[in-house]
Amino acid sequence: MNATSDINYKMIGSRHELENFVRIIETEKVVGVDLEADSMYHFKEKVCLIQMAAPNINVLIDPLAVEDLSLLKPIFKRSDICKIFHGADYDVRSLYRDFCITIDNLFDTELASRFLGFPESGLEAVLKKKFDVTLDKKFQRKDWSRRPLPPDMIAYAAEDARYLLPLAESLKAELDEKNRLEWVYEECELLSKVRPNSVNNQPLYLNFKGAGKLDSRSLAVLEALLGFRREIARIKDKPLFKIFGNRSLFELAGKKPLNLKQLEKTGALSARQIRMYGRGLLTVMQDAMSLSEDELPVYPRKKKARRVSLAVAGRVKAIKNWRDKQAQRLAIDPALICSKALISAVAVQRPLKISELESIKEMKNWQRNEFGRDIVRVLKGNDK
Repeated sequence: MNATSDINYKMIGSRHELENFVRIIETEKVVGVDLEADSMYHFKEKVCLIQMAAPNINVLIDPLAVEDLSLLKPIFKRSDICKIFHGADYDVRSLYRDFCITIDNLFDTELASRFLGFPESGLEAVLKKKFDVTLDKKFQRKDWSRRPLPPDMIAYAAEDARYLLPLAESLKAELDEKNRLEWVYEECELLSKVRPNSVNNQPLYLNFKGAGKLDSRSLAVLEALLGFRREIARIKDKPLFKIFGNRSLFELAGKKPLNLKQLEKTGALSARQIRMYGRGLLTVMQDAMSLSEDELPVYPRKKKARRVSLAVAGRVKAIKNWRDKQAQRLAIDPALICSKALISAVAVQRPLKISELESIKEMKNWQRNEFGRDIVRVLKGNDK
């Protein structure tokens, strides 16, 4: 069946309405949550809509109208109210970034789907598999910061959150039947603690793919170009990619044109971009080119990993073989059972007792409880 847009929902656009909603929702035990943001349309991304649903409750909170959302903090923090998300990583970071909201008792249906071995874990695919519901995702990439929001966009936003409660209930039952529910609970607890990445005035090129391949002079030019793009994007309130694409800046950093004619010949920019920004680009590139050798940036190189011994390599292979068999038996992604980082840590530390597994920080409690004996047995067998 298709998801119907004929649903009841309430739009909250004032503090008074939010107060009334909080009084109602704080009596619930489970709440579905979803967000809409505007990363495709503005320089500084922000949450533009918060959807919350419970039995017989479906609201859309407008944070652009209700500037103070501190009333929601206790709801998200209460451990006796389960907050259901799908793909919570982005939402957890965004709620903390914009409203300093922290979350206790989170359940992620996307994560649950992966631990059940679903081949596709997006909400659209999961709802189709579980309930034969088809979501219309045509508004997913629209500008959610526009006001007033068209009725069809509001109706679309009200759809997702209302399915989260029955979905979570169904997935929990499946996980419990397979004895994996505690695994997901622990993963969700860790997920609730993620936070936005902190830039800390680091060079912009550190977050630019391919920057490590450039020489120091080209790296200086790239940093100047990235700074120029960032400032233009800030002034125009547009996302970075709508000013210049990364590929264009990488090409300019390598070719380093000295005048408009050379800039045109690079083919890195459109005629319109050159008209609007050409002289500014040339100026910042020339400034970077005039830096002395000792002023040039140096890309930080990771220390080369030490070559592992044959014994460690053997343990890695043994653990990986065991893990892959377990993944096949459980019909889930092998990385969920044991990531590469965990395999490496176990192989290097070589725990030969269950108690020694506790010193491996990469290992979660559920992994130690469920697979600890197997891992120790594999290591002992490999060393014979």
